[in-house]
Amino acid sequence: MKKKSIILLLCMVCTIHAWSSPDTTAAARQPEGSQKKDNDKENVVYGVASFYSKSLEGTKTSTGETFRHQKMTAASNNFKLGTWVRVTNLRNDKTVIVRINDRMHKKMAKKGRVVDLSYSAAKKLAFISRGVVKVKVEAVPKGTEE
Repeated sequence: MKKKSIILLLCMVCTIHAWSSPDTTAAARQPEGSQKKDNDKENVVYGVASFYSKSLEGTKTSTGETFRHQKMTAASNNFKLGTWVRVTNLRNDKTVIVRINDRMHKKMAKKGRVVDLSYSAAKKLAFISRGVVKVKVEAVPKGTEE
């Protein structure tokens, strides 16, 4: 009888603890108003941009396309594949509009990289000689002009 009472008491304590714990789902952890929506066109991300290595020319992207440096494309883990984004170089205010067609390696994201651009896009932003630059990246509707 004593053993059953202890087990019952332990089960009750665990149940009460579980009910009183704060919600730790991803939605509950985000500050109010900061949740991304699938149709949210005002996504803005600040961070560091880099550009693809020349050795990646001709490789397959996450969308299955063949990567070409002359195309206005980019890799990002912050936007859905197929999203059009405006990238602004925060050093000189130059902008370029590119389509996200690939994902970045997790190591790059840990270094603060938010976008990896094609060579042509990086050249338009004028940071080839620097290698990396601080940028603002914002989703824009398809067909948006610079």
